[in-house]
Amino acid sequence: MWKYRKLLISVVGGLGIIGVWSGGNGFPVDAAEGMTKDKKPLERAFPHSNKCKRCHERVFEEWEASPLSQSIHSAPFRVALDRYLDTERNRDRTFCFRCHAPHILEYPEQADHFTKEVQSRDPLIDGVGCAQCHLVNTVDSTVKPPHPHFALGKTVFGGYKKPVSNLAHQSKALDLFKSSTFCLMCHEALPDRDKEHQMPGLLGDWKNTQANQKGKACQSCHMPEQFGESANGERNRKVANHTFPGRLGKLQQEAAELDIQTEVKGKTSVVTVTLQSLVPHNLPLPHPGWVSVILDLTIKGKNLRKVYGENRVYTRVFADAKGKETVFDFEGVTVVKDTVLKPEETRVETFSFPTPKDAPSMDVIVTLRYEPVKGPSDFLKAIEQASSRGSKDPVFQSIDIVQKKINVLLK
Repeated sequence: MWKYRKLLISVVGGLGIIGVWSGGNGFPVDAAEGMTKDKKPLERAFPHSNKCKRCHERVFEEWEASPLSQSIHSAPFRVALDRYLDTERNRDRTFCFRCHAPHILEYPEQADHFTKEVQSRDPLIDGVGCAQCHLVNTVDSTVKPPHPHFALGKTVFGGYKKPVSNLAHQSKALDLFKSSTFCLMCHEALPDRDKEHQMPGLLGDWKNTQANQKGKACQSCHMPEQFGESANGERNRKVANHTFPGRLGKLQQEAAELDIQTEVKGKTSVVTVTLQSLVPHNLPLPHPGWVSVILDLTIKGKNLRKVYGENRVYTRVFADAKGKETVFDFEGVTVVKDTVLKPEETRVETFSFPTPKDAPSMDVIVTLRYEPVKGPSDFLKAIEQASSRGSKDPVFQSIDIVQKKINVLLK
């Protein structure tokens, strides 16, 4: 009955979605058993997540709609990768992929292949897919950036205990998958720098936040628990959401709170905004430097006409070896401006402006939002040309995080 040569494997019990290949007798072969001299082919060691859909439809559909599934598909990544490789011909070609397609760490000799896949605009390999996460069995946090170690056998790893037995693979629960350590291997990754040019961390001092002190790991917010099935037909239970909400999705609305105080002093009015970041990491995550968050103040007077506007920008700006500002962290050797909101920080911003004339009241509108991608005009144009949506690509759209409006009587 075991006549087919490969098995579509996925992790029953929510451990992941992994493809494992069979030997001549149809049973899975461990790397140590079947590959004593040579590596498995890339597609056998890290099969595409499409192979997992048959058994893990819910998880696959969530992942497919998530930013992780676009890690090597997005136009900004493709354009930035080209710029990185063109900056210096001796660049480490694995550098960008260590987070956007981390299985490059097992196959560094295939860096050219990974690059060509991305440049094709329709890569046949995954970037951050099921195998890239669920074959990790340890993370070395003693090095910078933290380094994942893959176990390319017939066991897959995840956070669910008591997985359902199946013929596809073995499953093993690891506490690692419920720990922030797992996420740091990519989300604390930085360009290599010497001691003179050390770059500040992406996340900020997250370890001393209230959230971390209370035991809330990254997964608490970015892989929230829900009730459902992990594998098709499995009994419903608590499972992790794999849409990875963050900049996109409902989670953004829980990122900050705003409080507005106004004072009218004759011809001059003052608005004081208290901004409370509710996230236990920098906001925004300043990687790369084209990401920014803006606090926008809009004042409307008579007939709801805008009479004043001002904003504050929260971002990180790099400078290259020649002191020129750049939005690319791989070009930067130092930080010349850093206004990002620190983890759980309270920031007070004061705005002063002319009191609207001939108006019985004024509307004060304060909005905290993610701004569209920024950078040199040639970079933005290249993104537009590389995207199938052109100027309508989501990276060119602003995203509101939170907004508050009040009406202030003037007479």
